[in-house]
Amino acid sequence: MGVRSVRNLMPRAKILLAKRSGVMRFYHCSEDVQDESLPSEWYEKAFSKLTKLSHLLKNVDLVDGRLVNVNDHSRVYDESLEKNVSSFKSLVRTFIGCPAMQETMKKNVAQALGDVQYDQPICFSKASERESITVDSLTKVSNFLNVSAQQRKLVRQSICAQVTKYPIWTGTVEEILNGLKSEIAFLNCRCPSKEIRMAQQIVITCEKFLENATSYDPESTSWMRLTPTKGVELPASHKWEDVLEMFSDLINCLSEETKLTLDVKKLEVMKEGLYQIREVSIDKNIGFKETRHQENLVHKKLTKTLGHSSKCVFTLLLYYLYGSIWDIDVEVCGGLYAIGHGDKFRLCMGKILTSNEQNMLQSGVKQLSRALGLFKFVWETAGMKGDLEVQGHLWCIGAKSKSFTYGNNMFLLNSISC
Repeated sequence: MGVRSVRNLMPRAKILLAKRSGVMRFYHCSEDVQDESLPSEWYEKAFSKLTKLSHLLKNVDLVDGRLVNVNDHSRVYDESLEKNVSSFKSLVRTFIGCPAMQETMKKNVAQALGDVQYDQPICFSKASERESITVDSLTKVSNFLNVSAQQRKLVRQSICAQVTKYPIWTGTVEEILNGLKSEIAFLNCRCPSKEIRMAQQIVITCEKFLENATSYDPESTSWMRLTPTKGVELPASHKWEDVLEMFSDLINCLSEETKLTLDVKKLEVMKEGLYQIREVSIDKNIGFKETRHQENLVHKKLTKTLGHSSKCVFTLLLYYLYGSIWDIDVEVCGGLYAIGHGDKFRLCMGKILTSNEQNMLQSGVKQLSRALGLFKFVWETAGMKGDLEVQGHLWCIGAKSKSFTYGNNMFLLNSISC
């Protein structure tokens, strides 16, 4: 597969990154210095390895932190293949900085925007702009966009008021459990264990609890529950604290299961919100009026207690915007550029494709569109001065450079060449 030779290229690629501290910083691109390019021989050798890897990785890509077959969206459990994908993308990040690639992108942008735009700065020319980032909080987005402290308060207030509504909250919890249920079922078939079987039982029990939170039928229950007859005890009302305990048990059961690292991380993230509403009832038998009161309590408590840096709020926002709960991986972070007299800005971010197959392109565009849409949403919510134009870049071997529109945003497909 030539994996060893590919890895041998990586130390040379790190020449560009050696000047960096390793700590992720967000800044306007103009503040950075131009990176030196590597010798032409390095790019020729790297291109040869990229071409070989592209054939090997034709149908697989990293989606939401997981290796996936883009043809049927099934998960691929292959550590060797996943390492090859990571090596491929790391090489491409460095390759994007070569003079030939920079000129190709510059011409591609000029053709898409008009020749008058040709002399405007092109992003991804610096190693810092080609780093990958995982966006898992509003703080990371705000840092990137230079959102002020005062504006962050506005963002938190506005977003929390929207994403902590009861249907969004319960939908997010259900989405996490549904995904975990599928993963556990698959692992239970391949490599069953006591912990996996226990986790499976906990998920089923937790889903039954959630039925009480989401399947209320006002037609079959009284407006207010009547006072019970003397001597008759009503069943104890369940609370969100029960779900909190089950999430903790799930984390304990699955903490050693490396294939479920991302799922466990989301369980931990949601515990923050569950803790804040642990005393709120989750029982449809308490009557319609009281049920609505408890739902409003969930909204009020979460809105009041979850802060701007909360990963729980960010997860709720992702579900609110996209119906997904997974953090957004931006493979090539790009930057924010002032255009013209500073009353307009351009946000550039990128995605590396392992092949030029149509399914691969569609998958990459959808992923990149989520990232761009999220940043634009925060920009507008913060009331930032100036219009924000977002621009998505994709790189692929064997593709013909072109520009196109998706979701009212511009995307540019750049052919990787030496």
